[in-house]
Amino acid sequence: MASARPRILYVTDLAYPARGRRYCDEDIFLTSRLRTDFDLALCHPRDAAALMDAFDAVVIRNSGPVLEYQAAYDAFRARALARGTRVYNPLTGRADMAGKQYLLDLSAAGAPVIPTVDRPEDLHRLPEADEYVVKPRFGADSVGLRIVSADRVRDLADGDVLVQPRIDFAYEVSFYFVDHDFQYALYAPDTDRRWQLEPYEPTADDLEFARRFIDWNAVDHGIQRVDACRAPGGELLLVELEDLNPYLSLDALSEERRQAFVAAMTASLHRFLATPDR
Repeated sequence: MASARPRILYVTDLAYPARGRRYCDEDIFLTSRLRTDFDLALCHPRDAAALMDAFDAVVIRNSGPVLEYQAAYDAFRARALARGTRVYNPLTGRADMAGKQYLLDLSAAGAPVIPTVDRPEDLHRLPEADEYVVKPRFGADSVGLRIVSADRVRDLADGDVLVQPRIDFAYEVSFYFVDHDFQYALYAPDTDRRWQLEPYEPTADDLEFARRFIDWNAVDHGIQRVDACRAPGGELLLVELEDLNPYLSLDALSEERRQAFVAAMTASLHRFLATPDR
């Protein structure tokens, strides 16, 4: 049973060298606020499996790309599932948490995502482009991403990578949710500076687009980020749905919105801890 003050194991890699961002600042800020409601300890993702039994829940935050500690993550995941450990986000996510297969599935189903294939015989399903984006099926944070010319792409589409046309989009925009509740949106008006983000006020159509993927993923508790690009025709296309450890760019928010996010996350964690064991 949970104690009067629930015990949270907060998983983060404070030393992860993210490009253009400081993951550690975000987690230092969040944990300083969450301590108001929870007894909280931080650990590196490689240590989570060994430590988690002493806590009421494990919160995965800015833990870096799983590829960098795949064996430790697999051991943690297997142990958490076997013991029924509460993990936030729950390990049931169908999006980036499980790799990039969802982009292939959603693309094949005609959903508004960047067209995606993985085999040379399917390249005809992509719009013609001068360049293509090739990325690992289990990549993250642009690790292993390549941009190649049209005459090279067939040789690389071997089933282990995803292939997408390189789209001349107007900007990228991200929508942030806690549980199924929209919190805020940020965008990068300069396409060459992906992480120079500014507040974005979404339209009703924008929110309908983002909610479509949140509802599809069916993660009842947790934090998700819907990344999209504004295509040349004006429509939004999904770039990725981050449901494991989305960076939140809280430093780009006003103090009021930052505090509102902390309140939403705190309430979500309390609801999560109060749900019956499954």
